Amino acid sequence: MHGRPRNPSKPVDEAASAAKAEKLRLLQSQFLSYHHQKIYTKEAVELSAKLVELNPECYTAWNYRKFAVENNLTQAGSDPSSVKSILDEELRVVERALRQNFKSYGAWYHRKWVLSKGHSSMEKELRLLEELQRSDSRNFHAWSYRRFIAALMKRSEEDELNYTTNMIEATISNYSAWHNRSVLLSNLLKKNVERFSKKDEVLIEEFELVGQALFTDPDDRSSWFYHRWLLQHTVKNDAPLLVSSWPAHGSDIILSGDRSPESCAFLRLDKFQFPSGRFPLILYFSQAVEGVNSSTVAIASRFNSNDTLIWNPLSTNSSRAAQVWVTWLNFPDSDPHSFEENHIKVTVGHCQGIISSSGFHYSNISDFVFKVCVQPVKTEFVEGVVIEKISWIDENFLLCEPHSVESNLLALLDHSSVKDEHETAATIWQANIIAEEIQNFRELSDCKLGKLTLARLLTAHDALFGSRKFPNSEEVLRLYKELMKLDPSHSQYYKDEYNLVLLEQVMSRRESVLSHCFHYSDLTSLRRGYPICLRLHKLSLSRVGSIDKLLWVQMLDLSHNELKSIEGLEALQLLSHLSLSKNKLASFSALEPLKHLKSLKVLDISHNEIGAHAIDTTRYLCSSPLSHSVGSEWGQDKNGIDVVSFTNYWEAIFVLKGLNLTQLDVAGNAISDEKFNLFLAKILPKLKWVDGVQLD
Repeated sequence: MHGRPRNPSKPVDEAASAAKAEKLRLLQSQFLSYHHQKIYTKEAVELSAKLVELNPECYTAWNYRKFAVENNLTQAGSDPSSVKSILDEELRVVERALRQNFKSYGAWYHRKWVLSKGHSSMEKELRLLEELQRSDSRNFHAWSYRRFIAALMKRSEEDELNYTTNMIEATISNYSAWHNRSVLLSNLLKKNVERFSKKDEVLIEEFELVGQALFTDPDDRSSWFYHRWLLQHTVKNDAPLLVSSWPAHGSDIILSGDRSPESCAFLRLDKFQFPSGRFPLILYFSQAVEGVNSSTVAIASRFNSNDTLIWNPLSTNSSRAAQVWVTWLNFPDSDPHSFEENHIKVTVGHCQGIISSSGFHYSNISDFVFKVCVQPVKTEFVEGVVIEKISWIDENFLLCEPHSVESNLLALLDHSSVKDEHETAATIWQANIIAEEIQNFRELSDCKLGKLTLARLLTAHDALFGSRKFPNSEEVLRLYKELMKLDPSHSQYYKDEYNLVLLEQVMSRRESVLSHCFHYSDLTSLRRGYPICLRLHKLSLSRVGSIDKLLWVQMLDLSHNELKSIEGLEALQLLSHLSLSKNKLASFSALEPLKHLKSLKVLDISHNEIGAHAIDTTRYLCSSPLSHSVGSEWGQDKNGIDVVSFTNYWEAIFVLKGLNLTQLDVAGNAISDEKFNLFLAKILPKLKWVDGVQLD
């Protein structure tokens, strides 16, 4: 574990093993008899002591001893000496069991239970721990128990930090000591203890300490893990930040039903087919937060009362904390002859209440302004419109020329990040630490962990200096490619990290984004003016990243990749067309983020692996009908779905029901057949096209 070689097991003496097993069976048989009859005599208790010393993992025996202790304490009454004698004997039994098996969960838990009764010496416990840790200084049970004892003794976390220093200096490969150090240091920094009030000085000292360990033994993984933890704390802001929003600052939004070509100069919401005059406002934070509501976010608008707006977290779990939050703004239909402009100002954080999962408050006041133009709806363009099939073939997509791209989209690409406009310059100490660590790790880049850490450092360096400058991305991509070859057993992890850097590189420069923007133009179609399609296809993507830079996307092509999950896409509330064809999606569980995309009309999940696997390893991500987390939605009307279909396709129901899909492609999946297609028509009442075939 952690790079430490295992000692080969010794040959087993079969005769001795058989004798021990027979003895254990006899003890257990007699013990269970006492336990079932609730016999707590001296003989019965001594027999249970022999059992736990022979097999410390026998939880039933430890629980029996708890009942026995309670019984004996009741008989002892208030006699202090009798109580102390009973508890001391119990501690001796636990100690003998621990010497038999130092990693016994049951023994450690039982010792904590005994100490909770009081009447025990904490100093004696610390001495025992030090003795036991001399035989195995890395044992995490002992370190966990030490934290328990330190809390009972009210020992200062600073004293405990010094103890970890001594243990690390004795053995730099002591992973548990490094881990305990990270726990203690986090608490000390959060509490702003006097000697730890200056985070920069503390982290600089820690980098020096772990650096000595790394250069002493580069093959030991314990110090590498601690270095990674330090790096995260160096670049991470404790308090949450508003990273991006939609609409972005300076955006021009037109609410219109007009499909005429001349109105395409703006990003037009009529293409999303939202209810008249209704569109989303999305906030994307640097980490999961809760407390986003009308008190903490103020919206200045003539048509929307701040108190009536409801903010919802976009999360695939039931937590009230989420990285992305959305509300819906409403505008009435305008006068038929007007083209009225409405300026909307959004202010985030003017009142405290937005708080991260780790307990830090949103401390910056961020505001942005955008303009909404309510254009008269020309119903003649809408009445009788035939819903046409979208074909994702390459011939139907024409690369956007920069001069032909909507001016509003160019503004979005330049100003989509709220963080850009309020970017706090990297402090000198952060920049110095990262630069020095990069230089150090270039000397260790011959080894696997050295390359990985250098890639992380270069990525952190780029992140420090703004979201639109990534000077080290090419070197980072090269390092991950080398790691895939050097360490094939972890190639999927390196590939995921490679993809995140690649997408960040693609989405952070206007020229790069435009090289992936296409106009959809099916020559057989009567309709014109489809939204711009962002084509991130054929990139071998195994993960989707840079979600904060995709909030504007309406039409997205992620086909011909290697995606097994679409985590993060729930934030794309404007998305109306999505292709996930020819990926590695193994089940509808992997598509759970689609539940939140109420604007989605066209979905292509053809040629994946849905239904091909007998065991769905992603199913735990999706609540089943047997889970309480889904709530009452499973008891709602099943729209005529028979019991067999409901049982066989419950995941599809859970993900797809409630969507407004008009086109769905599922061909090429194991689950796809005529029966499944008929089932889709039942749960998706607006569906007009399935696998290229128009429904009656």
